[in-house]
Amino acid sequence: MHLLVRVPPVRSLAEITRVLKSNSSKWFHQKWPDRKFAWQSGYGGFSVIESNVPAVTRYLAQQEKHHTDRSFREEFLRFLAKNNIVVDERYRWN
Repeated sequence: MHLLVRVPPVRSLAEITRVLKSNSSKWFHQKWPDRKFAWQSGYGGFSVIESNVPAVTRYLAQQEKHHTDRSFREEFLRFLAKNNIVVDERYRWN
């Protein structure tokens, strides 16, 4: 899932993620009580400068089409490399 949210600076990424996962899980289980659903244990978050919000919004709207050319995993690894973000392999994929 890819989500773009505006978060006040007094809220942490962990807190926002906990609330999103908790509320969406509750909604899912209420709507479809016979189906199994669980969030993965990890998550990632990135900040976006306000002037780039329209471009990021367009990009997220095109995710399904975009991932016909390459998987989310491939794209994510390229993004990390392009931005010199080092992530311990143990925490990248479950």
